[in-house]
Amino acid sequence: MDQQIRFCHSADGTRIAYATVGSGPPLVKAANYLTHLEHDWNGPVWRPWLEALAQHHTLVRYDERGCGLSDWDVANYTLDAWVQDLEAVVAALGLERFPLLGISQGASVSVAYAVRHPQKVSHLILYGGYARGRFHRNLTEEELLQAETMINAIRIGWGQQNPAFRQLFTTMQIPQGTEAQKDWLNELARISATPENAATMERAFYHIDAADLARQVTTSTLVLHGRADAGVPFEEGRLLAALIPGARFVPLDSPNHILLESEPAWTRFWAEVNAFVGSGSEDHPASGAPQPFPELTPRELEILNLVAQGASNEAIAAELVLTPKTVRNHISHIYSKLAVNSRAQAIVLAREAGIGIRG
Repeated sequence: MDQQIRFCHSADGTRIAYATVGSGPPLVKAANYLTHLEHDWNGPVWRPWLEALAQHHTLVRYDERGCGLSDWDVANYTLDAWVQDLEAVVAALGLERFPLLGISQGASVSVAYAVRHPQKVSHLILYGGYARGRFHRNLTEEELLQAETMINAIRIGWGQQNPAFRQLFTTMQIPQGTEAQKDWLNELARISATPENAATMERAFYHIDAADLARQVTTSTLVLHGRADAGVPFEEGRLLAALIPGARFVPLDSPNHILLESEPAWTRFWAEVNAFVGSGSEDHPASGAPQPFPELTPRELEILNLVAQGASNEAIAAELVLTPKTVRNHISHIYSKLAVNSRAQAIVLAREAGIGIRG
């Protein structure tokens, strides 16, 4: 899949970079903290997410103001401004109705957008999110000091070549990440925004208060949150689900704020999301021949193709820049989804479907 990057302008003139990839009915992902459309697409942390989201849909995502490929020279960091950025992207593409995914503070933006445009949002998916920013959580003096320390660490340390300060952020985002994944996220923090912008955004997120808006949501909503999320407390996800009328809440057994494709919670997450949203094929019939094994993610199909060509786990890991353990986990998931017990059985099924046949 190749993504297409374009630009539009928000209500206050801020230039917003957005990208589309995949085919089928649209699915929109609201921006979250520190993204970079190009760097994310080529990296080991967000790329699996993007491939999974684009499997049955045209994925639409964008860099929020102040970071990535969007304008950096901006001063207005408010919930209303972030909603206007999302509105600008939707208007630029002429989207009528779509599922909306909000991750972390993007969940609050998605809630506000769904309240403002209920006719446009068919499904609301909120992961690792919150209605109350950090400064609205009845913090103790020690917790307030921790919050201010985090902001100052970002402002002072993120511009340095030494990644020590950025490592604090990375460890909270993906405590179970591999060294390669953590190094990549460290680099994302360095290149996606200036230290001043990153610190200003962090403080603005702490001031978010979308609790009253959450009570006004009328869209069918799925809320998912890691039980040991080190970035946003589990209790905040539970509260968000409780505030939204009729929302379904799914706890996930994960300490990672950004789910990793090697952990069991990854499979649970996508099973829940796909069951909630569906492929949208009833309203948007797909063109061309049906894809083999639609139950597999794009990454799993990629690995199955290499398995069917006779590649070893080590060769697959080297080809796809993964760890052998991650490859083994993917293959286990493939066996389970295809209801096979061995590599040989998987190869037979794949080749019968035209996968892995060279030439």
